Amino acid sequence: MFTLPVLAALAVVAVVTSFISGIFGMAGGMLLIGFLLLFLPVPVAMVFHGVIQIAANSWRAWLWRHHVKWSVVLQFGAGAGASLIVFSFFDFVPDKALVLMAVGLMPFIALAVPQRIAPNIERGGQAFLAGVIGGAIQLVSGVTGPLLDIFYVRTGMSRQVNVATKAAAQVLGHLTKVTYFAMVIEGPAGRDPEQWMVMGYAACFAILGTTLSRSFLDRMSDRQFYHWTRRVILGLGAVYVAQGVWLMATR
Repeated sequence: MFTLPVLAALAVVAVVTSFISGIFGMAGGMLLIGFLLLFLPVPVAMVFHGVIQIAANSWRAWLWRHHVKWSVVLQFGAGAGASLIVFSFFDFVPDKALVLMAVGLMPFIALAVPQRIAPNIERGGQAFLAGVIGGAIQLVSGVTGPLLDIFYVRTGMSRQVNVATKAAAQVLGHLTKVTYFAMVIEGPAGRDPEQWMVMGYAACFAILGTTLSRSFLDRMSDRQFYHWTRRVILGLGAVYVAQGVWLMATR
């Protein structure tokens, strides 16, 4: 399964996706899961994705540790944990096409509403709500895409606080995903030492990509950061909607 070309491609993808996420705090995870699903079963791909993302986000949070807003992270973690508990009792999997379209449309809706009622991760209770919603979508589709980012794009955070806080929160979100899908994996697949070695290998390249991104984020201004963040969010949203429409059309 893990031939030399696949391992080389995995290294490149891990560096590139973590580099992108290191600058904008998003987008890389969506690209990574798409690559992993090309050659891994869904539950195994979810665990791979979670481990690699935990490594990248943990390192990103450490690099910017003085900027992490821990009150947001703790509330988000509590919400994600609540979703994991609920999912452990129910065998509910919504239609994937509808999930993709709903997640993709949310950024357009959120950015269209007035500032006073727009999602904002710093407002009371919204970090917990983001954790609940993000945790649920994470367990359904593996990535939260632009859904969580709408809670961050209209805050008063600096770019460093935004990226650092999101990274620390996402560590907890990906932990719930790894826990959930590790329980789903049956048979020897979950105990294959080769797979865990490859996860560690990919995680090292994810850390490299995260490290390389730091100087680029330093050189950006907050205005540039939010300018491009909005465009990336809307671009990802459009991709999600297109994927959902394609899935429905090809059934």
